[in-house]
Order: sequence, then C-alpha cells, then structure tokens
Amino acid sequence: MLSVARMNQCPADEGFEVAFAGRSNAGKSSALNKLCARNKLARTSHTPGRTQQLNFFAVGEGRRLVDLPGYGFAKVPLELRAEWGKLVETYLEKRASLAGVVLLMDARHPLKPQDRMLVDWVSSLKRPLHVLLTKSDKLSRGQAAATLTAVQRELATMAETSVQLFSSSDGRGVDEARAVLARWLGMTQ
Repeated sequence: MLSVARMNQCPADEGFEVAFAGRSNAGKSSALNKLCARNKLARTSHTPGRTQQLNFFAVGEGRRLVDLPGYGFAKVPLELRAEWGKLVETYLEKRASLAGVVLLMDARHPLKPQDRMLVDWVSSLKRPLHVLLTKSDKLSRGQAAATLTAVQRELATMAETSVQLFSSSDGRGVDEARAVLARWLGMTQ
C-alpha cells in the first residue's frame, strides 16, 4: 500500500492496524507473506535490515498490517538506525489505530535484551502484544515446547500478552496467528 519514512506520510489514522516488530533476522517479512498467503507481499532478504521504513499493507477496508524496521543486526549507519528508532517509537506511542503489536523472535534465541525492552515498552503503552516464536521448525518438538513454556512463563505478568510457536517454512502456527490478527482487526476469519 505505502512505505513511509516520516509520520506525516502515514495513511489516515483510522480503522485498525497491527504492527510487526522484531530483530532484523527474526523473519518478519516471511511471516507477513505466510499469514497473507502471498509469496512476495513483503520483500524478504538474506541480508538483515532491508526494511527501513514503515511499510503499510492493506488487508481490508480500513485494516492494515505494518512492517516496522527491524532492530539488531542491520549493517547501516548509526544515524539511520537512530532515525528508524524515533519513527518506530513515535508510531507505537501515537498511532490511535494501532490495535496490537506482533513481536517476532527467533525461537532458538528468544528474549534478547532488545526484545525484552520492546516487550516492556509495549506493555507500558497498554498495547496488546502477541509473540511469534519464529523458525520453530528448526527445533525438535521437545525444544520447541520447552522454549514456548519458558517464554510464556517469562511474560506471564504482562497484561494482554500471548505467545505461540510459528514457522513460515512449514506453516506451524499460521491459523493461530491469523485468529489473533482477525480479532485485533475486527475481521472474521
């Protein structure tokens, strides 16, 4: 629909939006593509940090998914990363149509310090949070279950926070994640 580098370029602040956040290598674009059943909706890359603006995707009348710039591994100048941070901060704090935040974390490396900061921040803003533990297909069933339990336990005190396993490769967790999105966006699935 639209890519923006400044808040004044965003679509009208009405309807419902769900933001996708996470480390630069967490698989945000792959998850968006899988959830929307469109292979090339969001650009994927082997190079972290390709998402450098707020990318808005229309999923119905007045309903949007928003791919936020990732944090972590992006090899870009510090000034540019600081600009992304301000843009994301302003978006999460001020956007009235934001119905919830989906935080993607690699299931093999969950709850890194920046992930914890984002969880705490989203919680302080009283925004609903749903965590996708991505790349769960790369773990054994036992490892995946243990990771899910550990992250759920860690986030149990956070209001309006849920956690699930997810894999863009094998489709694990797609229906569960779509149900959360449909609820937040006021859509029937």
